[in-house]
Amino acid sequence: MIYRIFTFLLISFLLFSCDILRFSRFEVISWSPGDGYHSNPENIKISLTFSHEPNKESAEKNFSLTGNGNRIRGSFVWEDKTLIFSPLTTLENNTDFILNLSSDTYNTNGLNIDETFTRTFTTRPANNRPVLISYYPSMYENIDDLRAEIQLEFSLPVPIKTLYDNVTFSPSMSGYWRLENNNKLAIFTPAEPWSQNTNYEIRVSSSLIDENGMNPGNEFFSKFTTQIDFELPALLNINRISKNGNIILLTPDKGYTSAAEQPIENPDWEKDDILILCFSKPVDTISLKNNITAENGPNLILVSNPGFSTEIIYKFETIPVYESRFTLRIKPGIKDKSGNETEQEYIYRFFANGKHSKPPSLAGIRMPMAPNNETDQETVFYGIDSLYNLLPITDEYYPSGESVKTWIELYFITADEASIDPFSLMELFRIETSNNVLSFSPRNITQTNFTIPEPQNGLENLQRIEISGNLVNTTNFGIVNFLITSGLRDNLGNQNDKQLRISLIK
Repeated sequence: MIYRIFTFLLISFLLFSCDILRFSRFEVISWSPGDGYHSNPENIKISLTFSHEPNKESAEKNFSLTGNGNRIRGSFVWEDKTLIFSPLTTLENNTDFILNLSSDTYNTNGLNIDETFTRTFTTRPANNRPVLISYYPSMYENIDDLRAEIQLEFSLPVPIKTLYDNVTFSPSMSGYWRLENNNKLAIFTPAEPWSQNTNYEIRVSSSLIDENGMNPGNEFFSKFTTQIDFELPALLNINRISKNGNIILLTPDKGYTSAAEQPIENPDWEKDDILILCFSKPVDTISLKNNITAENGPNLILVSNPGFSTEIIYKFETIPVYESRFTLRIKPGIKDKSGNETEQEYIYRFFANGKHSKPPSLAGIRMPMAPNNETDQETVFYGIDSLYNLLPITDEYYPSGESVKTWIELYFITADEASIDPFSLMELFRIETSNNVLSFSPRNITQTNFTIPEPQNGLENLQRIEISGNLVNTTNFGIVNFLITSGLRDNLGNQNDKQLRISLIK
């Protein structure tokens, strides 16, 4: 009897213990940070508190945290029955998190949790979705620009990939997207012109996302229509723009076929002038570049940006030769945005004789034959055309073999308001002789305080420069060349690329 009672009590105790384990579930009884939005991700604490003592290795193995689908790695700390997860890096803003604990987790008695524990929280504000705030063309708008760009302006920045994936056109149109205005303004450039007289649909999928991964929640749809444009482009005029901003309207030449019909010429071209071609409607700059030439002049350079414009700027690659004549010819075939082409040829003739572009040139020289004579220095003058005239240097005032202080005046023809660059002159001026007739060593150059105050008669309006130095005469006879090698400059940037020479005989 006693044995039966003991056996009953033992079985009852075991059954009662199992009931305790069975009806006291092993589960997560609390967690942090809790559902919903959390504004300060750096302060978020991630933890799970269990109802029973968990198997720590099991819990850590079956725990995971993802942010926007990416696994977040970290370390674990335990406080009694609470698991604390510390991410290796600070959690980020605008991120959706999923906390997951697999049902394979068990406690120290081997009891598993009944089901996988999954919770979500976010650092993304609930109202932070991208909104399309403007677009072009507008709904049902008619456009006649077959190269028109599509514009979509969003309230938040968007990545460029989402545009290729989620914006479509019907009929289909290929092209490329670019982003402006801090990636909020999306601009689509078609790879080819839109078809004329066609209805197009623009569709923006609700799957489009901003840079934070949020979508707009709604699909966008719009329509626009292209019109037929048959108007031919035409050149209205060409203006010459000077360095100081003056605008001169140029006169076209119709071309001439006989000696009785003189060409129409546009004179006074300056070295710094540029051309502005004005058209009746926007034309393709590349199309113009292929149809414009400068005959007998330097190559043309397009200054305007590529694309379509009504005003297109050109300049010359080099300065046109002074007093040269050249012709600007614009052939038919310049296209507008609709593919219409100009039909007329335009001709403009130019004369490069601008008063500020004349290169400096030598008009003549003057020097004394008796430099030390206080009453009369016996000056002689030779013009640029004085070929092999006699230079009457004598032993009386220039003893053979002795260094005599003397001076040489040079008279120059220059552009209006220009003056010779004295450093350029000193660099390029020299005297060369045959048979060692004489030698001259320059020492100083001046444009004021001349040895003889009065200039050479008839040359009062020319620029005068005096070079002083030492001259050594010899008993030899031969040719004396007063030279200024090519490259003489003035203060306006004009340059004479020819050698200037006056050749005399001693």
